[in-house]
Amino acid sequence: MNVGVCFQAHAIDGSAEARPPSASPGAAKPKRATDGAAATKHTQKGSDAAAQRDEAIDEAMQAARTSLGKVARTSVSLAVEDFYATHTNYSTKLVLHIRDSMASDVQAASAAIELLENYKVQAIIGPQKSSEAVFISKLGNITQVPTVSFTATSSSLTSDSMPYFVRATMNDSAQVKSIASLIQTYGWREVVLVYDDTDYGRGILPYLNDALQEIDIRVPYRSVIPLSATGENIMQELYKLMKMQTRVFIVHTSSTMTSLLFTKAKDIGMMNKGFVWIITDGVANILDSLNPSVIEAMNGVLGVRYQVPKSQELDNLSIRWSRMYQRDNPDESPFNKLSIVGLWGYDVVWALAQAAEKVGISSIRNKRTWTSKNATCLQSMVISTNGHELLTAIVQNKFRGLSGDFDLTDRQQLKVSMFQIINVVGRGWRQIGFWTLERGLSRQLNQNVLKITGSASMPDLNPVIWPGESTDIPRGWEIPRTGKKLRVGVLTSGYPEFINALRDPVTNTTRASGLSIDIFEEAVKRLPFALTYDYVPFGTTDTANSGSYNDFVYQVYLQKTDIAVGDITVRYNRTLYVDFTIPYTESGVGMIVPVREDMIENMWIFLKPLSTGMWFGSIILFIYTGLVVWLLEYLNGNEHVHGPFSLKQLGITMFFSILEEKEKLERFLSRIVLLVWMFVLLVLTSSYTASFASMLTVQKLSPTVTDVHELQKKGEYVGFHRGSYIEGLLVDIGFERSKIRPYDTPDDFYGALSKGSKNGGIAALVHEVPYIKLFLANYSKGYTMVGPIYKSAGFAFALPKQSPLRAELSRAILNITGGDSIIGIEKKWINQKNHQNEDKIDGSGAITLGSFGGLFLLTGIVTTCSLSVAMLLNRHKRHQQNKRGKGNDQNECAHGQQGENGVSLGEQADQNSDEEEKCNDIENQATLPVPQNSNTNSDQLPDSENNNIGCRCTENNRATSLTHVGSQIIHRGDKSGLSLSGSS
Repeated sequence: MNVGVCFQAHAIDGSAEARPPSASPGAAKPKRATDGAAATKHTQKGSDAAAQRDEAIDEAMQAARTSLGKVARTSVSLAVEDFYATHTNYSTKLVLHIRDSMASDVQAASAAIELLENYKVQAIIGPQKSSEAVFISKLGNITQVPTVSFTATSSSLTSDSMPYFVRATMNDSAQVKSIASLIQTYGWREVVLVYDDTDYGRGILPYLNDALQEIDIRVPYRSVIPLSATGENIMQELYKLMKMQTRVFIVHTSSTMTSLLFTKAKDIGMMNKGFVWIITDGVANILDSLNPSVIEAMNGVLGVRYQVPKSQELDNLSIRWSRMYQRDNPDESPFNKLSIVGLWGYDVVWALAQAAEKVGISSIRNKRTWTSKNATCLQSMVISTNGHELLTAIVQNKFRGLSGDFDLTDRQQLKVSMFQIINVVGRGWRQIGFWTLERGLSRQLNQNVLKITGSASMPDLNPVIWPGESTDIPRGWEIPRTGKKLRVGVLTSGYPEFINALRDPVTNTTRASGLSIDIFEEAVKRLPFALTYDYVPFGTTDTANSGSYNDFVYQVYLQKTDIAVGDITVRYNRTLYVDFTIPYTESGVGMIVPVREDMIENMWIFLKPLSTGMWFGSIILFIYTGLVVWLLEYLNGNEHVHGPFSLKQLGITMFFSILEEKEKLERFLSRIVLLVWMFVLLVLTSSYTASFASMLTVQKLSPTVTDVHELQKKGEYVGFHRGSYIEGLLVDIGFERSKIRPYDTPDDFYGALSKGSKNGGIAALVHEVPYIKLFLANYSKGYTMVGPIYKSAGFAFALPKQSPLRAELSRAILNITGGDSIIGIEKKWINQKNHQNEDKIDGSGAITLGSFGGLFLLTGIVTTCSLSVAMLLNRHKRHQQNKRGKGNDQNECAHGQQGENGVSLGEQADQNSDEEEKCNDIENQATLPVPQNSNTNSDQLPDSENNNIGCRCTENNRATSLTHVGSQIIHRGDKSGLSLSGSS
């Protein structure tokens, strides 16, 4: 339906109104007032109207045969009555001229030309279709007549190319954000677009695609329905959609095509559980006008429609509108209701009437362009002199209409920031929420609350009854029930513990096993739906060209396989054409290097339990405590510490507990100090013993290299797994390709590591952490892992881009890795081999000689040094004695004299030397007492003997040691055994 609003200016001078030559008397039938509303009549005025300045404005509507056209005509007619019933003092009036476009673009253009030529219209409203609006707007540009449409939504209609076109409705782009938000909310990842092959259908595509791409929604297919499509054609297209796994459809078609589409969809079972249908505002806004049987077929459909504010005026208008509609269309179904399209038409009339009054009568004139004899009909059409002023008055008019805020300032569309989300139920619909530009989806307009359900954020919308009367939110995709199984790509890896694929020559099927396969099969079991699959092999390691892992993953992109399962590392270059599930193994790249026992470090292991600071602190505290104890004992008068300080006295104070009783500490304070010190020493000793014992039980092995750059600087050879991305990683680090050697199996790795870099092997193997753990489980003796030296994402499964199966598998894998299942799977393929090799690993726990080598060495050095020092001192002492003996002999020979006691000088020298030694003993012992009852006392002895008994050792004489035995004094002689006795 096209609605053209034409303004025809005429002067009222009391005479009969002039009519266009081609206009018949019945061209504009007078309308009757309804419910007290005054009808606008284009009739001759009386003499009382002659003095009144009156502007008669004709409005022409091209009424279509569709229900939408009838709804629009009723709304416009009722708007004229209501406006002038309210504004009785206006000097201008609108007159309706109705034309039927016959749903044809050519017929619509022809009707517009007739109105412009014969009725000199000043405005046209109501081109229903965007294609009709294009033709009529071009005519309006030529004649400078504004064209206002409240149903044409195509984005191709712009004010830049058509300056006299005004859109009094929403642009197709206005609703796309609300649709995208709805899809994102329910977690659907793929949608199929279904649209008319018209300007209206294609107009929304650019905006909808952009909105879906912003939230990473994939559109795998677009279903285009031509206008000439029959019911059979539509069913064929629907069958094609059924074979796809996507179950979310966005429908942007005309009301006629929508009715046929959903009727056929219900017939073939596409309105059952699991399907999701979303209709745009073009149908959702007029849903009440559709046939009840069509609405029943659409049960479960979601829709986006314009939110109409409720008011008492709207309720009153709806009642009067229904009555007028039934009166003008008695053969129509009574189910048609006033929709937003009718309200927009109603508000457009009010906007035009106000603009016409603002422009005024005096400015309404037409002029005819200069034409030549060969001019065409369009070139000879009249141009409105007030078209620009009228257009300006229309777009600047703002008011609160029944449809809401009516603002055409943009000229591209009405300013809309709110939509209503509906759910088709029964023979009607119900509201489930709203969408606003500021708050997004919510149950109420003033609500911005998200309900947290599990791990997903769900808006607080009213419950939805989905197709098939289901209340469960559809996944949005399903495996098509066509008997086709999922193609799972597998390959034979260098590590059969992870994945190994073999073809059965009898059944010609592929069998796969390994850790990756077990995780995949366990994940499939945990899916909420049944999934059948077949393994498809990709190359084997024994072929000449088995292909790399990149080639294996690329098979998914080429659609040769539906999913790639194996020990596939998530890499950036691979994510460009496939998607990955979450990893199911650890991440990282490390090195396998040989280990060696550090003999030097183990020799001095007894120093390790205490840190350097602890050792120095203990020694300082030991010395300080000894000095304090010595000082306390010295001040107390302890006879053992009298005299100058010596090491002997320090030893006595430090090790009192092992000395004789008479050498114990005497002062109480000294004992308190040593008691505290012994407690500290006890704790320190216990801690040392515990730490030392734990160190002895741990095998001290160190890797031969700890940095990958160290290998590069030394020019060592490194190895990697053939076909992996590690080769490129090593080249990026800076290794020369000649220093990089590829290997295929763990046995090859072991052999190369055993040879070493200088003997045709490698110094280290750079590999991923899961492979390293598997290698060490088999070859744990003599090797260790260094790193990880680089980060990686781990192993995962590859699927096509935007595959809905990815999210389901990821959730299942997360469930496996977060529980006990992954432990059992890893034990089955990895830990079992580790247990089998435990007897090959050194570590009996016995303490070896090397662990105490440093301590024994220290003890031996101290003992040897002590013995050496003692022997040197003894030798020095003998040397001194021999030297003194020779001196005495020379003295005896020189003098040859005897002393007063008759002893020779040589003998006296020997006696003096002997007595000197005895004098030292006398100093260290108490003075020998003289017996009291002896028959011989000191008074009876000779004077010489009395003097000898009381002799003292001095520095100037050689002391003579006397031994008093009974009443005789025996003088010890020289080495010859000579001795002289005093008189008895």
